[in-house]
Amino acid sequence: MTYDKQGLINMFDWGGLLDINVLLQDAFKVPNLQTGCMEPLISALTDEEEEQFKNMLRRMHTVFQRAKELDIRVMVDAEQTYFQPAISRLTLEMMKKYNTEKAIVFNTYQCYLKEAHRNLVDDLEQANRQDFFFGAKLVRGAYMEQERSRAESLMYADPINENFEATSLMYHKCLNECMYRIKEMMRQGETKRVGIMVASHNEDTIRFAIKMMDELNIKPEDKVICFGQLLGMCDQLSFPLGQAGYSVYKYVPYGPVNEVLPYLSRRAHENKGILVKLNKEK
Repeated sequence: MTYDKQGLINMFDWGGLLDINVLLQDAFKVPNLQTGCMEPLISALTDEEEEQFKNMLRRMHTVFQRAKELDIRVMVDAEQTYFQPAISRLTLEMMKKYNTEKAIVFNTYQCYLKEAHRNLVDDLEQANRQDFFFGAKLVRGAYMEQERSRAESLMYADPINENFEATSLMYHKCLNECMYRIKEMMRQGETKRVGIMVASHNEDTIRFAIKMMDELNIKPEDKVICFGQLLGMCDQLSFPLGQAGYSVYKYVPYGPVNEVLPYLSRRAHENKGILVKLNKEK
């Protein structure tokens, strides 16, 4: 068992996930109520799958260690809800290891999910309790149809917000949560404990973020909030933001064509008004 400074007890030592010398089936054990013996919670992994997991950890450590040396931030992307808990847990443990002086590792929060704000608050609280710097990339999300179809076929509650407006409210709620915490930490003299990337092509969300920064006196030069858009999309947002002194990043999908094209199609689906935006960019 592990504990933190507020006395919360975790049944599993999540930090053991990062140890490439520990098998997953050895990291997670629970007591058998009949025999009293500890038994593996995960027993279905083959030797090959255990080795694949170790290889993934080695690659993550290589990337994050180099990023820390070069003072570069790394955004860990989000996937479907049935993968995401594992991704988020690994990312939080990597934050604990590498975010000791500033936010290097960022987790991604998909605001089209009903649980987005609760998950964000839980992770912010963990960072505060366990004393590491926290990084969050806020996105709307890209798997709406897939998530709803799966929920219907397996007969569980739809994890997606009811409509676009509800998703925007969730995004702004998450952004508010982070900004108010940033302001409070600044008031206490703790700068850059939380870093946020506003990854959005939505003009209203960008305006909201700028308005909140102004109201809370969070300045662009504080370098705790940055903006990100896909290269080739929404330059009419990116360029004015950069010219006004805000930190703006244009990101480039890289990989095999058969993997990149579906990614780009999801981004285009997220931005159904992109043809209208193209006229603005012209």
